[in-house]
Amino acid sequence: MNENKVVVLGGGVLGTQIGLMCAYYGYDTTFWLRSESSIGRTTPKIERYSGLMLEDLAAAKALVGNPMGAFMYPRGLIRSWNDATVESIDELLETGKKNLTDRIHIELDREAAVKDAYIVIESMSEDPEAKKNVYSQFRDLLDEDTILVTNSSTLLPSMFAEYTGRPDKYCSLHFANTIWKNNTAEVMGHPGTDPEIYAKVVKFAASIGMVPLQLHKEQPGYILNSMLVPFLSAAQGLWANGVADPETIDLTWQLATSAPAGPFKILDIVGLETAYNINQMKPAAQQEGTTENKIGKLLKEKIDKGETGVNAGKGFYDYTK
Repeated sequence: MNENKVVVLGGGVLGTQIGLMCAYYGYDTTFWLRSESSIGRTTPKIERYSGLMLEDLAAAKALVGNPMGAFMYPRGLIRSWNDATVESIDELLETGKKNLTDRIHIELDREAAVKDAYIVIESMSEDPEAKKNVYSQFRDLLDEDTILVTNSSTLLPSMFAEYTGRPDKYCSLHFANTIWKNNTAEVMGHPGTDPEIYAKVVKFAASIGMVPLQLHKEQPGYILNSMLVPFLSAAQGLWANGVADPETIDLTWQLATSAPAGPFKILDIVGLETAYNINQMKPAAQQEGTTENKIGKLLKEKIDKGETGVNAGKGFYDYTK
């Protein structure tokens, strides 16, 4: 087993960011993708997020000596702001550029992708059957000691432990979007997770610039999404029931709370496909006339038009202008 090898299964919005953070901190990082067409979708994300990470890191130089710098610097890219100087940030930029180029690999072959991996991070769509399917494909290919984690945002690891072939070496490791700035890593085991493996996952999260947030028991949505999903659902309900349009709902939230973004801008960042999958898991989404059913139909309309969020250039807002 190569303790410096990380594999990310999937090249979606968050999966791409996770892999890039691993590479930035020196891990040899492989993205496993399903097909050539997946490569065509993932490569632009790698380029985009690598650029954003390095832009934010370079911009941090102007914050050195600024009292607000401690609140504005990219926390996942600079381990200690108190020790940061223009020169140290330049060194990080030089190393980061090299790592984000040299340590990223894309692989279509399953066995080759995970061979000798220390940790495999599953970051597939928020669909239980899709996750079971991918676990069934990899369970006999992983090395005996390889750790497997899921980045699922709402699903419990106990739902999938038996399908992984290594329930004792399996747990959840959930990241927030714009991972290089919002550097949270929620670690959640299931009843069969080996405590030693849990501790290794906590250590790994810290090694890639994250702040490990340890959960003591399983909780759908972890800590963050237990608060965020109801908030986003409430906003979508106002929209679906015709109470107000997305722009007005966002404006209301931003004016009243001084938040930098409203719920629909957050949905664009998360991605409307993820929002749709989460909504459709609710039993009420299948009942005609319910708020959840209306939300699902409206989201599906936008997805079918290719308006899936920031990465598509358009979601609730147009990002091409």
